[in-house]
Amino acid sequence: MAKCEICQKDTFFGRKIRITRSQISRRALTQQQPNVHSVKVVVDGTPTTKKVCTRCLRSGLVKRA
Repeated sequence: MAKCEICQKDTFFGRKIRITRSQISRRALTQQQPNVHSVKVVVDGTPTTKKVCTRCLRSGLVKRA
């Protein structure tokens, strides 16, 4: 499973609604994964590899090695 080790972002679910002939015909659960990359990150002065989502990378929550 894809899970960010910084913000704990995990799999989330939603509903996909198809509209046919002006009526809601089907409601199906969809499963979406966060955009997670394995990145070398500096933690306590030592570089380690962690799975980090791109939102944490862009916002500057982690520092790349």
